[in-house]
Amino acid sequence: MPARISDLSISQSEDVLNLYPLISRNGFLPVKQPLQRLADAYYQPWEQILDDIPTLLREKTIRSRIGNLGVLTAAGLNTEREWQRAYVILCFLTHGYIWGGDIPSEVLPPSITVPLLQVSSHLDLPPMATYAALNLWNFSSTGEDFTDLDGLKALHTFSGTEDESWFYVLSVAVEARGARIIPLMLRATDAIKHRDRETVTHALSNMATCIRQLTQLLDRMSEKCDPTVFYHQIRPFLAGTKNMGAAGLPHGVFYDEGDGVGHWRQLRGGSNGQSSLIQFFDLVLGIEHPSTGNYKTPTESSKPAMRAAGELSFLEEVRFYMPGPHRKFLAGVSQLDSIKDFVHSTPSSPAYQPLRQSYQDATAAFGDFRQAHMQMVTRYIVVPSRKPAPSLSSSKNLATTSMHSDGGMVKELTGTGGTDLIPFLKSTRDDTYRAGLRVASRDAGRQSEHTSG
Repeated sequence: MPARISDLSISQSEDVLNLYPLISRNGFLPVKQPLQRLADAYYQPWEQILDDIPTLLREKTIRSRIGNLGVLTAAGLNTEREWQRAYVILCFLTHGYIWGGDIPSEVLPPSITVPLLQVSSHLDLPPMATYAALNLWNFSSTGEDFTDLDGLKALHTFSGTEDESWFYVLSVAVEARGARIIPLMLRATDAIKHRDRETVTHALSNMATCIRQLTQLLDRMSEKCDPTVFYHQIRPFLAGTKNMGAAGLPHGVFYDEGDGVGHWRQLRGGSNGQSSLIQFFDLVLGIEHPSTGNYKTPTESSKPAMRAAGELSFLEEVRFYMPGPHRKFLAGVSQLDSIKDFVHSTPSSPAYQPLRQSYQDATAAFGDFRQAHMQMVTRYIVVPSRKPAPSLSSSKNLATTSMHSDGGMVKELTGTGGTDLIPFLKSTRDDTYRAGLRVASRDAGRQSEHTSG
């Protein structure tokens, strides 16, 4: 059974030990279930709007409701769980306000802006609905085992549907199950100092098994989340304000702090690309993704955009959409000894073959995970985007439509995180497979040299 963080020996080096306080025994999920309510009566106006948000969005009255809301501050928040709860509330209100009308709102009022900026600053997160707000801190569980998908439920949704709840908590279950491999992989990076190939091999084998289990979890999405409901009722409210000019936000959104003070902000919406767990897998396997993921017009190349000198890749950029401690954790992991380099440096003797094979298995499993995710995106986004909206849909999908000059509609297939969706997903999948194939091709080359010699 994989080791838990609390079980690890204190003999590990300081650079590894210093990382553990930045995460919990549940990995990037909290130790306890998120708060379901702010107890202070001062914050009940926020809580009440969040309770009513599916109705307010359906009736398109959320902006008037928030317009009557006074400016509350974060002064009454004390524990981290309270700060996280406030962030969840304000992010839902933010996206509901921006996307909850016939056209998107280019201005966020002070009643949201002022406390959201305070809370975001405290948590070291952007003032936008991130993966943390939608998933990590937005669930309840029937027990303390967050890996039990059937025992999870989202605290809040925009649509009020079980489909949306299932969409969020499936990612929670993935995070919880994936957390079990984190200690083993950190131990493996530490073992490199001692050239301990058995420990590294064992960890990589367990990682491959773990990732295959996560892929099986992804396959359960269709059990309770309908693609049409997702695309037309849920996805529009997950969109950010970056690369959304075609949807009516050419400058992003102005965060009005009152008295004419404020800033225009263009921020990515919540997406699984903001999962620290997935980036942890990339880092410990040494997988690099140079694509920026930025959207290109239909006249440009269909290949993913490569970063210019000094430009951040998409996966580097979205670390700023992760909670501060998680971002610091990943930065620390990136400085640890490289498993990939260790595998590449091993001699071609049979004794090291299990190590090289375990690395190939882990990268192949991770590539398969990304392939399954891309197939899910095709089913839940690409296919519905090519079909007319169902008659039950009461409004346009603002986040995925824009007007031609002749008044017709054109759809632009971007991710909620603002990425050029399918090319980006293909690129990250191929990068993942390629990492293992390089080890395989190197072994084949050595075998050929040995045979010809």
